[in-house]
Amino acid sequence: MNWQPKQLPYDTNLDTIAILKKLAVAHRSLAELKGIAQSIPKQEILINSLALQEAKDSSEVENIVTTHDELYKSSLQINSYISPQSKEVQNYVAALKRGFEIVKTKQVLTINGILEIQEVLEKNNAGLRKVPGTTLKNQKTGEVIFEPPQDAQMIKSLMENLEEYINDPMISDYDPIVKMAVIHFQFESIHPFYDGNGRTGRIINILYLVLSDLLELPILYLSRYIIQNKADYYRLLQSVRTENAWEAWILFMLDAVDKTAKQTIGLIQAIKLLMQKIKSELRENYKFYSQELLNHLFKQPYTKIEFLMTELNISRITAAAYLNVLTKNKLLVKHKIGKSNYYINWQLMEISGKV
Repeated sequence: MNWQPKQLPYDTNLDTIAILKKLAVAHRSLAELKGIAQSIPKQEILINSLALQEAKDSSEVENIVTTHDELYKSSLQINSYISPQSKEVQNYVAALKRGFEIVKTKQVLTINGILEIQEVLEKNNAGLRKVPGTTLKNQKTGEVIFEPPQDAQMIKSLMENLEEYINDPMISDYDPIVKMAVIHFQFESIHPFYDGNGRTGRIINILYLVLSDLLELPILYLSRYIIQNKADYYRLLQSVRTENAWEAWILFMLDAVDKTAKQTIGLIQAIKLLMQKIKSELRENYKFYSQELLNHLFKQPYTKIEFLMTELNISRITAAAYLNVLTKNKLLVKHKIGKSNYYINWQLMEISGKV
């Protein structure tokens, strides 16, 4: 039997006792995350730090493996030192930020918005699949596990239905977190693109939570949880298709939301404490302290003279002097790429690496 996705909503009860219990826990964690995120003064600090982590992990699900050091080096805009893997991750960050901009300004997520996200991600405009032949295979054995819709008109029709389900709350009155899990399942089952479906689908997850006003910022990233439970993730997706096992899939995604939110709360608390510590050190010991300087060191953990010149509107000599003094006193660590120096907020990187 080759199961095929149908129009949403599916005729299945997703208000089971087990789902409702876990849903209450996931909502508490999300509400706490939303609250603590608002206590960080600059949105870019969280978006930059957490988006890069998500991009790294989401790409790793697709076996695109890189390191934090490579990623932050790539942010220095020294093109000869950007690996192909880092470029893929940079594209993911750009796609995520573009998606966030779309849902914040338009308050909807349409097919065109999803196409735009995928275009930024993959750097092509191939659009929805029109040529048959796409199959989903077991990465180890090569066995075909699932054959998504092949007909171009069917793919278009299912995506139009998914767009309605995302944006029209009257189609289904299930809780938004439950609907996020349904949307993710449906998108991955339609598999509308030639490439980038997994990563686009994971971006849609967070955008839907923002669209549903459960979060203000796109900072709940489920990819690390998916990597840690990769076999279960693929098994449970497939079991919905073969056994209609919706409850197990929804519970998996609710668990992902709850645990990821708690991890992110811990990370934000650690960033907040470190910001307070470094702020005190800067204010007490450096005449050139400013809130803009502090924000920059957290927004751009790998920085260079040119970045600081632009951010603080200061001369090259002044920017170099600031960074070298902070390096001498061990608030930053100085490294070299080719002829260029760069400076690392090493304490922030330590926090990021632990979570």
